[in-house]
Amino acid sequence: MVKFVRNIYILLILLFICVTLIMFWNLEQQTKFPSRSYTGFLQDLEQSKVNEIDLRGIRMHVTTNNGHHYTTVAPNATTIADRVNPAEVRLTIHRDWTNLAWYSLLVLLVLIVLFIGVVSLSRRQDKKARVDTFASNKIMTFSKENRITLADVAGIDEAKFELQEIISFLKDAAPFQQIGATIPKGILLQGPPGTGKTLLAKAIAGESGVAFYSISGSDFVEKYVGVGASRIRELFQAAKENVPCIIFIDEIDAVGASRAAGDGQAGQDERGQTLNALLVEMDGFATDDTILVLAATNRPDVLDPALLRPGRFDRQVTILPPDVKGRSKILEVHGKNVRLSPLVDLEQVARSTPGFTGAELHNLINEAALLAAREHRHEVVAEDFEAAKDRITLGVERKGMVLSKKDRQILAHHEAGHALLARSLPEADPLLKITIIPRGQAMGQTQQIPLTDRHAYTRDYLLTRITILMGGRAAEELIFEQYSTGASQDLMQATEIAIAMVCQWGMSRALPPRAYMKDAGGFLGGNRTGLFQSQGTEEALDDAINTILHGCYEQAQSLLKDQEDFLRNLAETLVVTETLDSEELDIIFDCTQQKLAGAVNKEAVCAV
Repeated sequence: MVKFVRNIYILLILLFICVTLIMFWNLEQQTKFPSRSYTGFLQDLEQSKVNEIDLRGIRMHVTTNNGHHYTTVAPNATTIADRVNPAEVRLTIHRDWTNLAWYSLLVLLVLIVLFIGVVSLSRRQDKKARVDTFASNKIMTFSKENRITLADVAGIDEAKFELQEIISFLKDAAPFQQIGATIPKGILLQGPPGTGKTLLAKAIAGESGVAFYSISGSDFVEKYVGVGASRIRELFQAAKENVPCIIFIDEIDAVGASRAAGDGQAGQDERGQTLNALLVEMDGFATDDTILVLAATNRPDVLDPALLRPGRFDRQVTILPPDVKGRSKILEVHGKNVRLSPLVDLEQVARSTPGFTGAELHNLINEAALLAAREHRHEVVAEDFEAAKDRITLGVERKGMVLSKKDRQILAHHEAGHALLARSLPEADPLLKITIIPRGQAMGQTQQIPLTDRHAYTRDYLLTRITILMGGRAAEELIFEQYSTGASQDLMQATEIAIAMVCQWGMSRALPPRAYMKDAGGFLGGNRTGLFQSQGTEEALDDAINTILHGCYEQAQSLLKDQEDFLRNLAETLVVTETLDSEELDIIFDCTQQKLAGAVNKEAVCAV
């Protein structure tokens, strides 16, 4: 309606402008001829020199008999009409546009004032409409059919328990307010990607049945200064008009990074102003405003301290990858929508996927279902889960890749070296399978499955891990007396473990128990920051790292040399079958032991 009225006013103003221009043009036409005194006009009139008179109000346009034109002003239009002889002079009386022009200008000014008022009103209406549109675009409604609740979230029981009272507060705040308690203004969900932070936020809103405003931190970051801060204010204004509600800001580190990390003028740029607006809005809540701000981040280490203090984000809930029980529950939740074979053991699948997040487990089930459909099966079997896990961790099988006989021999002995050491060392995780089928960038793989999730690693376990990684290169040297490039990733992983042992965990016997670096990448990892080091420390650290790597490699060489027969037999079998599981490995090992003990005659054959 406001837009329609505004358009009508614009049309009227344009119309009056056109009419006024025509009137003033008409007046200008009258004043373009020379002027003469009224006395001179009377003389011409008495001498019969006037041929035509155009009278417009008191202004006259006179045309003489010889064709000259001039203008003059009469004291009274009626007097001129009485003096003129119609037989000699043609008199034309026109409407007087002069007063009408001024009236038109007055009306135009009134319309302009009204137009300014309408525009001002419409801007306020548009701003409110933008707030409502902003809210309606971001709000997520939950129906009874597809509403996400805590039943859809598994594997993070501690976080669910921590947030249970928040749900109760959003449902009914009266019992809490009677005792004087207020709802926390903000809760920060922090953890690695894919652990279920966003899903948990949606479940809280779905469980409590309140409005849910969801936006990413990157949506506030704009090129032009002030846009992000304006969006912050619009978001919180919409929330205050729809209490109780939840505001969820995903990836808040995009807008809430520490201002101390800037160039000294971080408060002047767009990101700094947006952060300041967020801080002000969170401080502006009244005690009875049932508004909860949820935020999620993978980088809590880069957030501004002013954002993390109590009164803004009162609680920080850490969500880590689930343990084996949590993974089993997640698989059960996501497996409800998939037709699984009765023989599928989800607990075994959970044990074989250490470190998987909730998102990765959901992807695992979906990949297994896709593989089952590709094979035209009516239900998902255990083999589909195994193939899906290989596809996720290693990549798609490279069926078109053809290896030469020599390359297959080297690859088989390389993986056999890993497997033999994994079987021989007491601290090693149990073997699951070995394969020489190329997948993704990996030419082969030796998979181990831990009996339980490890939350801390001992020095012996880490040394065992490095020794197993060295097994492939040691086997190549033992059998072929040369190296290949297949050990590049093994050496990289072994070096990273050794560096962490020496520089972060203080596990070198030659150095004092102190840390020389720290992780600086939050839950994303990958970045290390060096701490203060005295002169000569770098050389000592390098020596300690080399000692660990060299010692593990020598141990790998020694163990493989003692079991060279088993290594060769395992590699030969692997060349033929390409993949061996733990049971087949036991058969090959027992067969080799029997041959060495003389229990099997030359005609007997141990086959997998």
